Amino acid sequence: MLRTINFMGVRNVAFGVTLFLTALALFSCFHKGMNYGLDFTGGTLIELTYEHPADVAKVRAQLTESGYHEAIVQSFGATTDLLVRMPGEDPQLGHQVADALQKVGGDNPAQVKRVEFVGPQVGEELRDQGGLGMLMALGGVLIYLAFRFQWKFAVGAIVSLVHDVVVTVGILSFFQVTFDLTVLAAVLAIIGYSLNDTIVVFDRVRENFRVLRKASLIENINISTTQTLLRTMATSISTLLAISALLFFGGDNLHGFSVALFVGVMAGTYSSIYIANVVLIWLNLNSEDLIPAVSTQKEVDDRP
Repeated sequence: MLRTINFMGVRNVAFGVTLFLTALALFSCFHKGMNYGLDFTGGTLIELTYEHPADVAKVRAQLTESGYHEAIVQSFGATTDLLVRMPGEDPQLGHQVADALQKVGGDNPAQVKRVEFVGPQVGEELRDQGGLGMLMALGGVLIYLAFRFQWKFAVGAIVSLVHDVVVTVGILSFFQVTFDLTVLAAVLAIIGYSLNDTIVVFDRVRENFRVLRKASLIENINISTTQTLLRTMATSISTLLAISALLFFGGDNLHGFSVALFVGVMAGTYSSIYIANVVLIWLNLNSEDLIPAVSTQKEVDDRP
């Protein structure tokens, strides 16, 4: 028989760690701010291809010499492909940068494959819609859990999800990882991943209320978390291995996406145990909360 692990025995220490990490994340978000990409700030993206493998440092130096000091140069797929990102409101900026690189290309000239311009108004609209989408996702989770389980479970899951998002965004802010649409997609994926992990534990807690009738809530949570631990570890480790492959071999374009997912999976695994469950203890969940309410009108009708 699997030995029960006393997860809730260190819940106060875990709560202190949670407060510390959340405070640091919020401080970073407000003090350093987010490093928004061109998707949200507006600017120009240029995709270039070279006949021979391109030297990123050399291309960056060529742009600096040409007067484009704010250009961001990244590898893109093959060694002969590069992406150049630049802030600016001039729709012709991309073609000007491409012409400058073609003139100084030497024996390895650049060919322009794609030029995209995102206006600042479009970027601001994307940022607002992204934030609204995240809030709607959290609201949908709250409604689903309130019907699927009980409102105390819903509160625990929402607190857990908010923690995961805040910590992830805070770490992205601290390291100034570029926040673009792919990173926003990763944050929304984190909400779904963390919720799935939390629901597995919540389902076992609810089932054990029927099986472990004499057990206290803390004992129930410890037993339920221990019973689902192998499943949680297998899911988290396999997911982290896949994300690690993207992080190390996916290139610069997937770097922010991979970092956000990696941090989010780690935070989601932690919060499913030490935040969602702890909230159930604070709200004093008991077996009576899971008993369907009896209609008082039916009781009146049954009277003689």
